[in-house]
Amino acid sequence: MDRYRIPFNRPCFVGKEYAYIAEALDRGHLSGDGPATQRCQELLEGELGVVKALLTTSCTHALELAALLLEVAPGDEVILPSFTFVSTANAFVLRGARPVFADIRADTLNLDEEQLPSLVTERTKAIVPVHYAGVGCEMDAIMSIAEDHGVVVVEDNAHGLFGTYRGRALGTFGVMAAQSFHETKNITCGEGGALLINDPRYVERAEVLREKGTDRSRFFRGQVDKYTWIDVGSSYLPSEVLAAILLAQLEARGEIQAKRRKVWERYAEGLGPWAAENDVGVPVVPSHCTHPSHMFYLLMPSISHRAALMANLMEQGILSVFHYLPLHLSAMGRRYGGAAGACPVTEDIADRVVRLPFYNDLTEAEQASVIATVIQFEP
Repeated sequence: MDRYRIPFNRPCFVGKEYAYIAEALDRGHLSGDGPATQRCQELLEGELGVVKALLTTSCTHALELAALLLEVAPGDEVILPSFTFVSTANAFVLRGARPVFADIRADTLNLDEEQLPSLVTERTKAIVPVHYAGVGCEMDAIMSIAEDHGVVVVEDNAHGLFGTYRGRALGTFGVMAAQSFHETKNITCGEGGALLINDPRYVERAEVLREKGTDRSRFFRGQVDKYTWIDVGSSYLPSEVLAAILLAQLEARGEIQAKRRKVWERYAEGLGPWAAENDVGVPVVPSHCTHPSHMFYLLMPSISHRAALMANLMEQGILSVFHYLPLHLSAMGRRYGGAAGACPVTEDIADRVVRLPFYNDLTEAEQASVIATVIQFEP
């Protein structure tokens, strides 16, 4: 990143991270589920209104934990968008499920809910919508279809913490949702995640699976006099050092979100007229959604236009990046029947999307330089 005058991302700190890390060191409790972890979980539960929040070492692990809780097994199918990060599929493939790739909408780049009735089969175990860029999927339709077919919904909310759909927090619709606190996310601890549980039936077992298949959590609450191996599981607990960083960030969520909203709005205002004149797409946010200003992207007219714009930005020391490659066209995706033309919108969007630098402390001067470089480009 040192090569670039303006990087694509820069982890930003709010000030209390160092103090909270020092507190964790002084307490001498550095393994998982210490005081900082508990405070993070309680904050998420209170802010979002979920039954239980459990910190994990990554969003990937939160998804894997969800797959374990749902007892996904060989022969099951899980519907997810092709336009997503590989973890959305891998978590369920690891349990033996077959991923069924859905195309996305051309406006929000979210899973196309109108395709779901044709994709659900008697083998469907779950539908996994991904709230792209923190803009909510059409959850009313998705939840109705899932209920009609007797399948569950697990939200991949890696981008969407504190976003809403019709006034309701993203991550609170499905039986479970996965959050990310990776360094590219609004609120970060470097690497981390959380499983949000909305159905109380899953809470007790989630604690067991997250603690290597033991009833250790109940032991520390004094509910059992010893703990032992009682179920399958793995180690999904982040250390208290990471939780300390995350706690500082979560406590400053208002400040962080306000900064990011200003960055997003400056891009929208500065690039909107140029985009309209040059057949370039910008993010679409339906009126019934609020988003957490996770990213700002452009949809260039073609892959060659995208490459030219990115090269032009790079010449000015500005790093822009594209995003997901279609999962159904990957080597693994083709093993599950993926083929060219199966998800035409995904294939088109993946060739044209470019993400602009976006981080909490992006200055007005830096952003003005990005905007000026973009609008000088003629597609």
